[in-house]
Amino acid sequence: MTILPQASTYSPETAIHELGGDFYDPVEAANFPQTLLRFRNDRWAETVGLADLNDEEWTAHFGRFAPLQGSLPSPLALRYHGHQFRSYNPEIGDGRGFLFAQMRDGLGRLMDLGTKGSGPTPYSRFGDGRLTLKGGVREILATEMLEALGVETSKTFSLIETGEALERNDEPSPTRSAVMVRLSHGHIRIGTFQRLATLREPENMHKLVAYCLKHYFGEEAGEDAPERLLAHVVAGGAKLAASYMAAGFVHGVLNSDNIAITTESFDYGPWRFTPKWEPGFTAAYFDQNGLYAFARQAEAIHWDIAQLAVSLRLIEEAEPLIPIIEGFGPLYQDAFREQMLARLGVPSRGMKDDIALLTLVEQALRNSDITIDRFFFDWRGGQRRAPSPADPIYGNEHFSALEPAIAAYAADRPSHAYWSDGEPCSMHIEEVEAIWARIDEADDWQPLNDKVAAIRRMGEAHRE
Repeated sequence: MTILPQASTYSPETAIHELGGDFYDPVEAANFPQTLLRFRNDRWAETVGLADLNDEEWTAHFGRFAPLQGSLPSPLALRYHGHQFRSYNPEIGDGRGFLFAQMRDGLGRLMDLGTKGSGPTPYSRFGDGRLTLKGGVREILATEMLEALGVETSKTFSLIETGEALERNDEPSPTRSAVMVRLSHGHIRIGTFQRLATLREPENMHKLVAYCLKHYFGEEAGEDAPERLLAHVVAGGAKLAASYMAAGFVHGVLNSDNIAITTESFDYGPWRFTPKWEPGFTAAYFDQNGLYAFARQAEAIHWDIAQLAVSLRLIEEAEPLIPIIEGFGPLYQDAFREQMLARLGVPSRGMKDDIALLTLVEQALRNSDITIDRFFFDWRGGQRRAPSPADPIYGNEHFSALEPAIAAYAADRPSHAYWSDGEPCSMHIEEVEAIWARIDEADDWQPLNDKVAAIRRMGEAHRE
């Protein structure tokens, strides 16, 4: 979904009903004390024909969950299992969210509107099914920043404050509550396949494979359907992992129930952008072994996709699946080169030269105090802006070897005004906390609105 939004008329869908009742449970949304609209993503609403809703209508649909005409008559909590920090858990599913609606965008793609914080479901496991307002604000910032940096991500579509006081053990409580709606290309996870494999349901596995091929990849099922689906997920997962690296992003919880079959990034909890190129940087305080550390994200996604391959063994022999999984590494290396060069804004000069250049980039970033965002900002187009902390004349000898290598890649200087700013647009934890503090202490939403505008301006600059 890194393409620019295209306007569309509202085109409702109910494709999920093709799968049948073995895949979901009809549920009801919580009856919230209030519905105070805090954020609406009109530029993405335009892509699915919903930008013309007034605020009252918007709140009725995305706070009270009145059905959208022609789409799903009832919200559906999807059933799935998954590995959580490599431990299999059959007791999960949509526990504080549901699939609310489906529709087609301007390209004819099937799009889902899914929720977070919409109340308890059969899979809540004694949880309250709620979302903190801070969690919703953090997801806005994550998805906007990732979109601007070219990462395939779900879009934060709506955030509505719901007027409840929540108790949480990982932030000061009581804290404010919210319900959020995401727009994404798909709501099916690797864990959806794992559930069917665990329950030994081959007919439903065939049905799910066919559904995903048809609606997400535009292909009809056939004898090789499992292999083709796995190949799509392997290629997309390799690109997702590489795009995280180029963005300096750490998802934090890359469990198999958090990996969409469309390989869009989604479900943001303890995410962080690492300021520096620190391989061991983690986002979650509970990731004490660094399983999902910055430089281990490709390994984590590869492992999750391997669980998809294991699940597909229910309907396919292992032999044709193994080489597809083994292809992840080369695909990741190619995607890493592509994503890093795209952020630098320079064309490829061939694998050998590209690898040599990116090796020097990583060495310089690991050994210096320059932040990732500053480096890419100052070297956009392969020409160092001046003055720059990444300049050997300022005593930063780590960039001495890089300077002549990158000069061969020099492209036209970018023209967008963003590249003449004094500082890059970043999203480190201190700014996230400062934005939240203004909301929490003074109900001041202007810093958030200003930051979203700044991020979108940066995104425009990267697409020039």
